[in-house]
This record gives sequence, structure tokens and C-alpha cells, in this order.
Amino acid sequence: MKSGLLYPARMIKQSFKTSFSYLALLSTIAGASGAFAATKPVLKLGAVFSMSGPTASFGQESMDGVRMAIQEINKKADIKIDLVLEDDKSESTDATNAIRKLINVDKVHVVVGSVPSSITMAMAPIAQAAKIPLLSPSSTNVKVTDAGDYISRICFIDDFQGSGMAKFAFETMKAKTAAVVIDSQQDYSKGLGSSFSDAFKKLGGKVSVEVSYQTKDQDFSSQLTKIRTRKPDIIFVPGYYGEVGNMIRQAVAMGITTKFIGGDGWSSPILFDLAGPAIEGNYFADHFSPDDTDPQVKGFVSKYTAKFKRTPSAMAALGYDSVYVVAEAFKKAGGKTDGESLKNAINSTQGYAGVTGSITLDAKRNAHKPLVVLETKKDHGVFKTRISP
Repeated sequence: MKSGLLYPARMIKQSFKTSFSYLALLSTIAGASGAFAATKPVLKLGAVFSMSGPTASFGQESMDGVRMAIQEINKKADIKIDLVLEDDKSESTDATNAIRKLINVDKVHVVVGSVPSSITMAMAPIAQAAKIPLLSPSSTNVKVTDAGDYISRICFIDDFQGSGMAKFAFETMKAKTAAVVIDSQQDYSKGLGSSFSDAFKKLGGKVSVEVSYQTKDQDFSSQLTKIRTRKPDIIFVPGYYGEVGNMIRQAVAMGITTKFIGGDGWSSPILFDLAGPAIEGNYFADHFSPDDTDPQVKGFVSKYTAKFKRTPSAMAALGYDSVYVVAEAFKKAGGKTDGESLKNAINSTQGYAGVTGSITLDAKRNAHKPLVVLETKKDHGVFKTRISP
């Protein structure tokens, strides 16, 4: 009688064959699974924006656009973006700490941010040294990209913005004299103020008075008193919405009827809250108008409004476009995540059809795009005109 624990050699051999075939099958399935997973490469994207502090509205609006773009991209089959957000708290020191963490701890492949030029300029040398691409959606100071070839942006620059608003003031508003009010702590404000003044003078205008203030100031009576005595045709304030809103409200309360004009630093719903009824009838430059009838803009506005229950600002649109530019570059780089490949792909962006216009980066990694001029109404800006480079 044969024991049940004993098997003929032929059966043992067959058992091993079956086992090896099963293992081979598992290996094949695992390999196929890995190959399938590899068809959707992952990009780790760092973001540094002002989620708190004096320019928090800019950061929050930008991040709404960033998150919306990432959600759309991740629903598709080709790539995946993982987001790591850091708050720069509207301060350059916090921004430098944030980008160091993203690069050294989180090991991100690309960083987008920030909005204020001073903050982006503080981060730029760190990104350049680490060879990690830094793409700003909306920092317009001319010097932002000077740190090196890993720094780029998708917005127009202040040389163009300043000259465009000078042309609008001189030709459309028929202004011959201007007051210029600078935030002495912001590179954005100083650069844009200088660009406007130079262009206005070349057109035949005169800057009759220039005064300054500091970020977070609340009382502008001294500056406004000096301006009132000179009676300029327009008042150019290349500042951020927090101070500008209070300044315009105080000017009207002092009986000043001169029109204010400004740059994209006004582009926040908070401007209208701070200024109140005094905001009516002024003008500022921006990157985008939700009134635009372009089908792509209308589609973006519809999706954004449905998601956030409010109309998007230019910061939201620029944040949205910045992620899509990075995503297109990632695909162009063949899913590679090394800094050089991504940097080269971003810098070669040509004719990308963004919500804020066609985006082409030049040799200095700046975008050449038109600006729009918005007229301030009760609670929003309305499209007035478009100025091309």
C-alpha cells in the first residue's frame, strides 16, 4: 500500500512546472501593471503664494486657479500632478524658507509662485542655484527673471504695463500732468512707477508731483494734501489693492475729484470693498477680463463661477494658466522630472493658448501679451480697451 504523502517523480516534476508557470504569470502581470502605471508620470509641483498677510487675496485667488487646473489635468489619462502648497505670508523671508522646504524636503520638480515681485525675486536665486524651475504667474517687475534661466513667467512685464497706462492716460484720458504715488517697500511699485513716468514724459506729459508711502500704511492724508495743491490731471498709483482702496476712499472724502489709474496690483475684489462708492470711474491695467467674449475665456469663467460662486480675477486666471504651461512642458519633456529637462521645456513655450491670451516666452523668459484696461464700477472692473505690445 502506497503512502498518500508520497508522489511519483513525474507528478513532482509537473507540480514544479505548474508553480513556475504561475510565478511567471504573476511576474508578467506585475510587469504589465508597472508598465501601465508608468504611462501616467507624476510631476510634483510646489506652490508658494500669499495665503495670509497684506496680499492674501492675490494668493488665494491664484490658488483657486491652480487647484482647478490640477483637478482638470488629473482627470485625464496622460499625466498626474501632486501639489505641495506653502504660504509666503506676504513676506520675502517666509517665501525663501518656503521654497527651501519645497526643494530640500518635499523634493518638488517645479515651483509656481508668487504674485508680489519682491517675493518672487527673493526666491529666484534659491531656485536657480538648486536648478529647479520657478514659474511666476504674475510677478511683473522687469528684474524678476534676471536670476537665471530657471526663472520664467507667463505675464507681461512692467516696462510694457507702465508705457501702456501712460499711453492710455495721455491719449485716451487727455492727461497732460500726473501725480505718481509709490509704495517705497515694493519693487513692483517702484519699477512700474518708473516705467510709467518715463513713458508719460516721452509722450509730452509732465509728472508734477511724486510722493511715497509704505506697505500697510492706513493714513494717506499727507500725500493726498501734496497732490491736491498741484492739481494734476490724473493720479497714478502702482500699488497693491489694500493701500490703494483706502487711499481712493480718503481722497474722495478730502474732496479730490481727480481720476486714479493704476496697474494690475489693483486686481482684487477687496479693492472695491475698501474704497466703497469712491471707486467708481477709475482705471487700472490687468491681464484678463471676465467680460471677454472669447469662447475659451467664457468657458473658464463659467467653470470657475460654478465652482467658487464668484467671478474669477486675473490672479485666478494666471494661476490656472501657469499650471497648464507647466503640464504642457512636462509632457513635452517626455515625463522627465529633472530640472534641466523641465526648464528647457518651459522656456520653449510658444503660442500656448491660455485663458489670459497666447503665451510665448522670449529669450529672457518673459511673456509678450496684451494688457486690458478695466474701468472700476461699484463692485468690479469692466472692460474698457485692450493695449497690444
